[in-house]
Amino acid sequence: MKFRGGMGELMRQASRMQRKIERRRAELKSQEFEAGAGDDKVKCTVNGGAEILKIEIDPAALEEEGLEMVQDLAVAAINAALKKAREHVDGELEKVTGGLKIPGLG
Repeated sequence: MKFRGGMGELMRQASRMQRKIERRRAELKSQEFEAGAGDDKVKCTVNGGAEILKIEIDPAALEEEGLEMVQDLAVAAINAALKKAREHVDGELEKVTGGLKIPGLG
């Protein structure tokens, strides 16, 4: 298979795509995603860089549910927020790559 521009052009395009991906990742890192568990008795906020920013716990939940249940709700809220962020980031990066799954670029 022969393509226009040769291997050098392919490498330049890959490099440009990598820069676009890194730029978009940096932009997405500033976005926040929130999810809750237990009727939002526990809420978690994360950013597009998969960092936990905030966990909110309704004080009444500790009295009503107990410590172990609130801990489980916290884990559920964190995982839900991280999943939401990951899906959004993956979708945005797919736009940059045109849907291509290129090892080492995404």
